Amino acid sequence: MKLTFAFCTFNRADRLEKLVAAMRAQACPVPFEILVVNNNSRDDTLEVLESLQRKPGAPIRIITENAPGIVPARNRVLAEAQASEFLVFIDDDELPHPGLLNAAYDALENEAADCVGGSVAIDFAPHGRPAWLGEDLLGFLAAINHGAQAFWIQGEDTPIWTSNIAYRMSFLRVHGLQFDTRYNREGASASGSGGGEDVVMLRRLLALSAKIRYRPDMAVDHGVEPWRLSKRYFLRLHYLAGVRKGLHEYPDYPNKLFGVPPFLIVQALRQSIRALSMAVVARPGYLRQGMNATHALGLIRGLLKR
Repeated sequence: MKLTFAFCTFNRADRLEKLVAAMRAQACPVPFEILVVNNNSRDDTLEVLESLQRKPGAPIRIITENAPGIVPARNRVLAEAQASEFLVFIDDDELPHPGLLNAAYDALENEAADCVGGSVAIDFAPHGRPAWLGEDLLGFLAAINHGAQAFWIQGEDTPIWTSNIAYRMSFLRVHGLQFDTRYNREGASASGSGGGEDVVMLRRLLALSAKIRYRPDMAVDHGVEPWRLSKRYFLRLHYLAGVRKGLHEYPDYPNKLFGVPPFLIVQALRQSIRALSMAVVARPGYLRQGMNATHALGLIRGLLKR
């Protein structure tokens, strides 16, 4: 196959029929396969996929990855797509817009991109969008909107994620690129942004001078479960991101108290006090301040776990 259109799935059997129908409806200049990596789903995911396999349209290849978590599942996609020239990734809680594959193929084949990503719009139906959820927080639900014009990505300030991304497989093979297993997430916590493996992959691509393209016409709608539409989710997301950063990325300072730089302890206390004082009076921005505080506390926890 010249092109593999892939997603990983865990316990979302009820979404698969609509998702696969939207994937099969894509126009593409070349034939493509649909690759599904089932990550130990406990619902009737396999039965639904096998039923969809028998229906007309792009062929479906089903692989089960027994190692739990999103990173082993995504790395299994990379392994299974080695014979393809191009790989397009989306998630199992999304629906691709018409034209997604055309845009991805055009960027990889005609614009010679090594990697291309597109926009991700948040679909709040049927639960609705909470009043407190501002535009500044949508990125933490994996939303991406870098504008209406295509451009070449030069840095981390305009990221693209595996919720909507495509790779030239020869570039990944030559450089031996995979997703970093240290940032794995399992079960329901694998949903959404903040794991870190996407960030690390983007950094590696940038460091290797990969040609990375943003295409706004490569678009998906991203469904959000109700449990993620809570302030607690955003606080926990930042705490876990801090833990991972403390474990794997934070500099090793010579002056430490039980493995933690004293200035970081002071910073975490200040952030936490400020967040609590803002929350008491419901001051605008208190949630964002709380996220800063939980991230700082997560950093300390990560350093203590080193």
